[in-house]
Amino acid sequence: MKVKVCGMRDAENLKQVAALGPDFIGFIFYDKSPRYVGEDLDVDAVKALPRSIKKVGVFVNASPDYILRTVKKYDLQYVQLHGTETPDFCRNLRNKGISIIKAFTVDSSFNFSMLNNYKLFCDFFLFDAKGDQPGGNGVRFDWNLLNRYDNEKPFFLSGGIGPDNLDDLKQLEHLKLYGIDVNSQVELVAGYKDVDKVSALIKRVKPVEREEVA
Repeated sequence: MKVKVCGMRDAENLKQVAALGPDFIGFIFYDKSPRYVGEDLDVDAVKALPRSIKKVGVFVNASPDYILRTVKKYDLQYVQLHGTETPDFCRNLRNKGISIIKAFTVDSSFNFSMLNNYKLFCDFFLFDAKGDQPGGNGVRFDWNLLNRYDNEKPFFLSGGIGPDNLDDLKQLEHLKLYGIDVNSQVELVAGYKDVDKVSALIKRVKPVEREEVA
């Protein structure tokens, strides 16, 4: 299973987390998020990440021009769309060579069949809990709802995931779960990760892969 650490912005903390070997690292380009990168995100630090770590820019209802400029500036490999972006919006971005993770907030009323409108234009889906913010609320939704998921598209799971509930992921092994997206549950403060917590989580999620590398 892949691990995505989202909400990074401090250059030294980024270097520490990257040394642990996550598969994806996310940067939030949404100015209402407490983890918004602002104007201080170190371009060189982001570009210096190992090629084995995919860089993801998180956007909420941003303009295509802003997204494309940001992708180019930071050499991002993926764009995560966390707003109300339409299938056509995803298609137009993908036609420009952008790899897309489309996020959806899930509750008991979520209509999984609408994902068919998006699946041709996205590389992955991401399922998160509904909350005050479009994402990063640090709460978990009822993962049993994912038993309704009948799509072939692999997905990330987000929302309140941390060391305390990793064992519960076993109930989703029969699905197309590709990776987990961790954020608030492995933080010291918003935007700054607890390196020990991230390390412990990665060791638990990816023990076989780490042994093979060693």
